[in-house]
Amino acid sequence: MKRSNFIKKFIIFASILLSVNSPINAKEEILKIGAIPDQNQEILDRRFKLLSKELSKTLKVKVRYIPVTNYVGAISAFRTKGLDLVWFGGLSGVQARLQTPNSIVIAQREIDKRFKSVFILNRNINLNKTDNIKDLKSLADLRFTFGSENSTSGRLMPEYFLNIAGVEITDFKYRRVGFSGSHDATIALVNSGTFEAGALNKQVWDRNLKNNTKRVENVKIFFITPEYSDYHWLAQGYLDKKFYKGFTDKLKAKIINLNINIPEEKKILEMFNTQKFIESDVTQYEKIESIGRKLNKIR
Repeated sequence: MKRSNFIKKFIIFASILLSVNSPINAKEEILKIGAIPDQNQEILDRRFKLLSKELSKTLKVKVRYIPVTNYVGAISAFRTKGLDLVWFGGLSGVQARLQTPNSIVIAQREIDKRFKSVFILNRNINLNKTDNIKDLKSLADLRFTFGSENSTSGRLMPEYFLNIAGVEITDFKYRRVGFSGSHDATIALVNSGTFEAGALNKQVWDRNLKNNTKRVENVKIFFITPEYSDYHWLAQGYLDKKFYKGFTDKLKAKIINLNINIPEEKKILEMFNTQKFIESDVTQYEKIESIGRKLNKIR
């Protein structure tokens, strides 16, 4: 073989190797984010697509929002590494964290330190609003619905407060309760009269009361619960290895520093119904874990 031909073939071979191993052609990692489906999917889609765009711009990586169909699906996807970052409720976040070693609580909203649920009634029910938790006994024998079975504000804490008042699930009509699947669905079912009473996230109730008066025209509030810790961001512990050193800290800083005075970031915060995110840690959810174990939602 002539020297010139050998050199040409060597150059071609080397070029192929460089092309195959080039960072440009390497598999591009994607930050996969998700959330529990606690509200209408249209709201969730708008919320997390806005956030994905902002995170991608700041973190210099591709970000993809991946919807899930139920709470268990969100927990499972996080456990199996199908999701890297998830907006969980208090209970679902505890469940996911206990099933996923090295996962990290990175942030919550201001309101999540002092969250509340509301008990609502169809207007045909002759009961007046009360501040006395013991009056929850008045709901016995009604057709009652929670939200999702794994919802903190739509099931776990409402059941806990019902128990404090001496009410068990078997005390409701037909000795059972319904599970609507989401807070918005709970409002719709009580508004239509399909169920006479229900419990849900107070923030979702307030939003509907302000923006969707027709959806609540046949509903009235009965009781507002005491405060507890709820929603939070949970991240996988491997993100620095998946992307680059310092990635997790940069992600956390971006979420916490979303600025209400910057138009694009204001839209995101408004979609999350908050003025800002703040730091959070596992200690804030110890009570949720304790109640979850007591009610057999955590084993």
